[in-house]
Amino acid sequence: MFDFIKKLFGGQDRIGDETLPPASTPAPPVQTEPPSDPDATVPLPELMSRTSPDAQLITLPKGSATRFTIGLAQHVGRVRTHNEDTLLVVTGELSGLEPMPNFGVFIVADGMGGHSLGERASSVAARTVTRATLEQILPSLLADPESDPERPLLTEVMENAMLTANRAVVRGVPDGGTTLTSALIIGEQLVLSHVGDSRAYIISDGAFEQITRDHSLVQRLKELGQLTDDEAAVHPQRSVLYKAIGQGEGLEVDIVSRRLMPGSVLLLCSDGLWSFVPDQLIMQIIRQSASLQAACDELINAANDAGGPDNITAVMVQLPG
Repeated sequence: MFDFIKKLFGGQDRIGDETLPPASTPAPPVQTEPPSDPDATVPLPELMSRTSPDAQLITLPKGSATRFTIGLAQHVGRVRTHNEDTLLVVTGELSGLEPMPNFGVFIVADGMGGHSLGERASSVAARTVTRATLEQILPSLLADPESDPERPLLTEVMENAMLTANRAVVRGVPDGGTTLTSALIIGEQLVLSHVGDSRAYIISDGAFEQITRDHSLVQRLKELGQLTDDEAAVHPQRSVLYKAIGQGEGLEVDIVSRRLMPGSVLLLCSDGLWSFVPDQLIMQIIRQSASLQAACDELINAANDAGGPDNITAVMVQLPG
């Protein structure tokens, strides 16, 4: 299947897993004033990402042998009165004489800016990314296999879709913003685009790995050696982002490209989940769940049991295996 995808997209579907240097020598403390909006973004000079966390053993629920298995759940939480998170899932498959690989677009966006602004920003961004992505990839996927249509470079498709969404939010919701983590899976190939502090994890071959980097102030301070994990967990500015969709032109998008193992799982979630449910508990819930849907439902329950101070979204997709 992977060879078919490489042929389908001209062998240009992978850029290789991003390997990033460690954080630089600790700098003097960054002086910041608490923003009036707890979901505001702040400018901060760019610093390369930390490496992925160490793998930890985990057993997955059994999925389908032929198609994607999907679980998804969302809740407003126990404190907020409205939901600024958006999840969007589109999948497709074609069987018969001339089959195509299973494909899907999976999105989690967490809006900022307060009631209506955050909701609108996350919805506009998610819809725009999905539309821009499908407009580029569907003609190639559905083309006659005997023809030779132009094949898009998937990493460029995903980056351009995010930039299009950024312009749409800047234009349509000028006082709002949103995180956005978007995953395109074609067969066994994952291309992921990411801005903000929603997260993506890959669970495969006994490992649990965070593959996105939080674009948050506390993450930057941790990388600079100015905060420990424990300090970051209770920092008063832990929700402050320095990069988000809708915060102006010149957006830089993180792109991750991976070949996924058969049977592996991708988890996308907003910070309403990972901020309040530790990785170890997330792994335990997945390990003990009979299905991905049961796991997503229980993850939402765990976040609410921890107080549910934020909106909570979880999307899981498992490859055939």
